[in-house]
Amino acid sequence: MAARGSGGGSRADEQRQRILAGAVAVFSRRGYRAASMNEVADQVGLRKPTLYHYVRTKQDLLVAVYEEVLDESLASARRIVAAAPSAREAVRELLVERVRYTCEHRDLLTICFHEESALPPELAEPILERRREFERVVRDAVAAYLRESGRALPMSVGTYVSTCLGAANWTYKWFDPAGPRSPRELGEDVASVLVGILDG
Repeated sequence: MAARGSGGGSRADEQRQRILAGAVAVFSRRGYRAASMNEVADQVGLRKPTLYHYVRTKQDLLVAVYEEVLDESLASARRIVAAAPSAREAVRELLVERVRYTCEHRDLLTICFHEESALPPELAEPILERRREFERVVRDAVAAYLRESGRALPMSVGTYVSTCLGAANWTYKWFDPAGPRSPRELGEDVASVLVGILDG
């Protein structure tokens, strides 16, 4: 995960990032509910009182995981759309990148897909809004391609995008790091099939 903060970040920022990475390792291995703050502290080599100096609760760590994934995903999606030479290429690259990110961060995605019910509504809503904003970026790119090409889908844009993101996200379950395809190459394969529906 990328470090946050301006420039190189303060020592406290770096320590929080270490703690977050440790929490990801523990939560993905043990499950959020079974994991303890003692295990997170052990993972990063801190005493528990020191850990609590940087983070108040286990729930705060879970929220930070979601924020990290969604903020990175949204920023990446916006960059892709801004840089793409065409709406079609934007859609294709959005799907390639979604698969690549999912396959390269399977520990993060395991947490995000399995632990959402552990978030209380007041904490879940801002996270869900980030997710909706990411989905809007993808929907807008698809709608732009349909306008440019004069093509039509046999389903709503929302259904198409949900299907595409479901297929891309599910690769975290079956991608084999030792397999013949890299995350990027697998993304190209998946995007080829999904964008083919738009071109058909």
